[in-house]
Order: sequence, then C-alpha cells, then structure tokens
Amino acid sequence: MQALVAEIRNLLWNVFNRPTIADILDILIVAFLLYELLMLTRETRASAVLKGLVMLVLASWFSDLLGLTALNWVLLNVVNNGAVVLVILFQPELRKALEQIGSGTIHKSGRRNEEASQNVVDELIACLLKLSRRRVGALIVLEQKIGLKDVVETGTALNSDISAALLENIFEPNTPLHDGAVVIRDNHIMAAACILSLSEGKGISRELGTRHRAALGITETTDAISLIVSEETGIISMARGGRLTRHLDRAALEEILNPLYLQQETSLWASLMDKTRRRKGGAA
Repeated sequence: MQALVAEIRNLLWNVFNRPTIADILDILIVAFLLYELLMLTRETRASAVLKGLVMLVLASWFSDLLGLTALNWVLLNVVNNGAVVLVILFQPELRKALEQIGSGTIHKSGRRNEEASQNVVDELIACLLKLSRRRVGALIVLEQKIGLKDVVETGTALNSDISAALLENIFEPNTPLHDGAVVIRDNHIMAAACILSLSEGKGISRELGTRHRAALGITETTDAISLIVSEETGIISMARGGRLTRHLDRAALEEILNPLYLQQETSLWASLMDKTRRRKGGAA
C-alpha cells in the first residue's frame, strides 16, 4: 500500500512541478483529439464500446500500480487485441468519421432536450391507439443513452416534431415511408423507413413477424425501447432489453412513456419546492 501511495505521489509531483511548454502543448492536443473522438461517436453504438475500452485501460493502469501481474497481463492483452477488433466492428463509423474530418464538416448535434412535454406522450399514445384500431402495422424506436445515429442514417431524415398525424401518415400502407422503423430522439422524429437488424433469438413465437423480430433485435444490442403495432391483430407491444411485452393499453403506454418524458421536466429546484410545500402543509 505504501508503494502505491509513493507511486501516486511521484506521478502527481511530476505532473504539477515538471511540465514544460512542450508537455502542456502535448496534453492539450491529446485532450482535443479525445474530445473530438467522443463527439464523433456520441450518437452511435460505438460510444458505449469506447467507454468500455477506456475503463479497461484505467483498470490495467491500476493493476500495474498495485502489482497485480496476472490481471495486468490479461487486461493489456484484451486492450491490445480489442483495438483491432474495434477497427473491424466499427469500420463504417470510422470511415464516416474520417470523411467528416477530411471535409471539415464535423457534425455536433444538440444536447438532449430535458423538457419533454405531456403533448409528446399524448401524441405517441394517440397514434398507437389509432393505428391499433385500424390494424395498421407500425414500429417506433425510442432512442435512450446509446445513440442510434447509424440506424437513423439507413432511413429518410425528417428531424420533425412528434405528431400523431405525421406518424399515422408515415405508417399508412402503400406510402413511401411506411416500410421500416421510425426513430425518435427526445422530442423529434429523426428518420423514417429505417432498417433494423432482426433478432436471432430462437425462443420467439412463430406468430410474430419481421416487425417484431426487428423491434427485439435493436433492443438486444442497445438500450432503446421499441413500440410495435401488429398489422394482423392490432395488438400493441413493447420490446426492451430483448424482451417483448404484448397487449398494451392506454394505461400501460402511459406507464412506459411518462418516465421517459414527463419526469425529465422536474428539476431539482422544483422537487425541493414541492417538498417544502408538503412540509408546510403538514405543519399547518
């Protein structure tokens, strides 16, 4: 333990007492490159993998400081081989990032909108219920923490406000955008007619078609939530974490959508004010 403390003390002393102008410039350049890399991958599934790789690097560093030779050897091999695997798995994302850097048009999207309104929930529920009554098939994917930029790019970009009428029109049979998934990010419809990978699970009922398998597939690899309307039966279902929940009604949809939108509007200050009012009411 004393050796670890000495190593950390020595590292901190070198960082704060011996930096030169070249060292500071080197640190700033590396920090800038890491920041741009995070910005390029923040809206894709590669961001989660990148964070995992950073955690492995930190774990290997700590294991080296603690003298855990075997663990350090395993982690270093995983990190070294993992870099090659990442290049293979995320070749499309890397190619697009390099193209953006070369053209000088790095896209930076806005931050997550925390003020989702009751109107958004009402519009989504109204759309699903109407499509269910008419037995019109639909697949809506709600993006969560893991970005779906790569999925959005497979469809037709819309970037429009959420509207029940617009969603109904998108899924109307024999229209250009009805076949595929709609991806929603915060309060915006990002794209329609998006292509999703099908689930490879063997326990899926044969009654479920391609739409349900696609809905399950995206939730198996991301934290997204899929809402499905069956074209044959009109049954509304939800896929989350690779699991399917069927026969949803208005109350069930409200339980799913309210935590995603309405609770985000409650700030810490509003929560404290609410608690203060309750205390005053109890004291009275």
